[in-house]
Amino acid sequence: MSEPKRATYYTTREAARKIGVSLTTIQLWVESGVLSAWKTAGGHRRIPSDAVDAMLAGQRAAEGHAAPAHSVLIVEDEPVLRELYRIKFAEWKLAATLHLAQDGFDGLVMFGKYAPQLVIADLVMPGMDGFEMIRRLTQITEGAPAIVVVTALSAAEIDAHGGLPASIPVYSKPAPLGVLRHIVERTLRQATR
Repeated sequence: MSEPKRATYYTTREAARKIGVSLTTIQLWVESGVLSAWKTAGGHRRIPSDAVDAMLAGQRAAEGHAAPAHSVLIVEDEPVLRELYRIKFAEWKLAATLHLAQDGFDGLVMFGKYAPQLVIADLVMPGMDGFEMIRRLTQITEGAPAIVVVTALSAAEIDAHGGLPASIPVYSKPAPLGVLRHIVERTLRQATR
């Protein structure tokens, strides 16, 4: 009788290397339950090899479909505005996939999964707000997206929350759809160069 096969585990760094994503992405996937893992007594994550293999199999299956190489992520907690963005994006017929997230945490998970070239974000959202999500996105050194903010907050209210990097354009709600279309088109053109 043969001995049962022992489960093998990866560290977060090993899993990130194997899947081809950042360490932060692996950590976000583990915290959100996208990727199963457990923690050692010392607080280190261990990810079962079969979970990594399943993630890789899913990536290979997705690569078999002819999806656009570029994507845009919109992070907005109001369902009506998410639907408006979805409708307008479909009307614009851009060669990019649109991903919609309802809060900053969901936005970070989707960023890790889809690596969009552009993130359009609200600031005031339940759970993780746009300020925290943007702070984390701007810490990314490789593959950092262009970020645009659309908010109902005034400049003084934004400053009271600690402000935003000067490189991030801020637009007032209601969303300036013509301006956003121009930004999306320009960002996607630059990404193809």
